[in-house]
Amino acid sequence: MKERPFSYRSRKDGSVAIFWRNRPATVLTGMLAERFLDAAPSASEDERQLLMARATGNFKRGNERKGRR
Repeated sequence: MKERPFSYRSRKDGSVAIFWRNRPATVLTGMLAERFLDAAPSASEDERQLLMARATGNFKRGNERKGRR
């Protein structure tokens, strides 16, 4: 089974919150949110994951620090 790290939630104000592993990654508003909501319901789960990854941009750059052990 493929990992599905992204999820999204549509908000009452028309914006879309995108989560990565249940942590907030970004919020889409305006035209971006409308386009996403037009495309996401008809897309397959793999396509939806790709849409969310593109919408979040390059938010993980590899320089995140790990916690102390």
